[in-house]
Amino acid sequence: MAAISPPAESPDSPPATANRTYRGPFAIMTSLFFLWGFMTVFNDILIPRFKEAFELSYFQAMLVQFAFFGAYFTGALIYFLISATGGDPIAKIGYKNGVVLGLLISAAGSALFWPAASAESYGMFLGALFVVGLGFAMLQIAANPYVTILGPERTASSRLNLAQGFNSVGTTLGPLIGGWLIFQYFASSDAHGADSVKVPYMGFCVVFLVLAFVFFFIKLPHIGEGKIERGARALRIPHVSLGVLAIFMYVGGEVTVGSALISFLGQDDIAGFDESVASKYVAIYWGGLLIGRFMGSVELSDLPKARKQVLLIVIPLVAYVFLWAAKSAPLEAIRAEGGGDTNILALWFANLRENWVTYKFFLYLPFVGLCWLLFQFGRSLAGRTLFIFSTTAVVLLLVAAVAKGDLAMWCVIAVGLFSSIGWSNTFSLAIEGLGHLKSQASSLLVMAILGGAILPPIQGFMADHAGIQLSFIVPMLAYAYVAFYGAVGHRVGRPRPDADHA
Repeated sequence: MAAISPPAESPDSPPATANRTYRGPFAIMTSLFFLWGFMTVFNDILIPRFKEAFELSYFQAMLVQFAFFGAYFTGALIYFLISATGGDPIAKIGYKNGVVLGLLISAAGSALFWPAASAESYGMFLGALFVVGLGFAMLQIAANPYVTILGPERTASSRLNLAQGFNSVGTTLGPLIGGWLIFQYFASSDAHGADSVKVPYMGFCVVFLVLAFVFFFIKLPHIGEGKIERGARALRIPHVSLGVLAIFMYVGGEVTVGSALISFLGQDDIAGFDESVASKYVAIYWGGLLIGRFMGSVELSDLPKARKQVLLIVIPLVAYVFLWAAKSAPLEAIRAEGGGDTNILALWFANLRENWVTYKFFLYLPFVGLCWLLFQFGRSLAGRTLFIFSTTAVVLLLVAAVAKGDLAMWCVIAVGLFSSIGWSNTFSLAIEGLGHLKSQASSLLVMAILGGAILPPIQGFMADHAGIQLSFIVPMLAYAYVAFYGAVGHRVGRPRPDADHA
């Protein structure tokens, strides 16, 4: 079968967005990225909460993630099948209404936490999480391509990186706030353990409803809407199908590294940390995505070169200090009831010094510098930057697989920095130039989040038989494919090379 070239933009699409950036609507869209990042890591809080409350095995408790991420795949698959047989739903209802629908579904799922807690039913909780995941799938399908069209296509990767940066803020703050709310503030010794999730999730429900109201009435551009086309044409476009596999590998690699980090740092010849200490380094790993995504939003933007260079220095330094401070926060003292005369500030400064001297947090700084340097080599090109960063992740994992001690430890943690732009650059390259097929392609890309459920067990199998270090070959291969997509894959099947995204 001959390759199908990307279609031209729909004739129904107004030309107004060619050089116009919708800053107001984009700012509101970033709230969605923050919120689903914040809520996604809440699952990490729910797992131990439900395990204790319902006396579950580890396998049963992990069904939290299965229900949530399984809904992503299910929702995206349903969307794609509807699109292929009856025409793209977003082409019919519009991106804005797609976002509103996703918010309403997520609100319904969040509201179901109240009856689930009242009934003390773990199965109902899993059902509620599945509904929330369906809503998030719709949001991902609509919001990711929407962000790319809220301005010139040449800066689409910049906008998506910025939006994903706010997603990373959510994933950084979520565990801290979620742990305090569920384990401290709303916990009660005379109530069922799952009761503490009622109020937080009703709060999410209210937030989703408010955002749905705002999006319904706000004026947003109508791009790519109105042209209804049946079939699975997006899947037959080479750079889209290759991009779907790239998203699968990227998400799988990113989640695999994060999932193995605590066990890796617990090895005596690596760091010998216990779980409570190692978990703080997981926050640094995910914090690296925050640093890289904000830097990527600047590097791939149309800002003047001098301003770019200033921001590319200021952003990582401020973010580095933020991570250092967050890791050093004396949370136990802050959360303790009746803290008395405890000098929180003094404890915080003492922890800052301990993290710098004893735990060698300064060793992370050279990797932040390397991130800055590689952005210079990327030359503001989405494909080139994706290739460079993914190749760097492969090299870091290779070192971690053979080295010991601090070198191996910090190489793995630093992979987060170089994973940062993977989702945004891959997604924007995969839907580039698709016009009215963008949302159909987006549904395929969201389905590929399934990589986060498939690759970690494969690494776990390798870890059982070959050791945790050698098991990093799994994410190494995943990032190697993403590097291929950045260098070559996103060009395949195009009528001509795209110089703007080489």
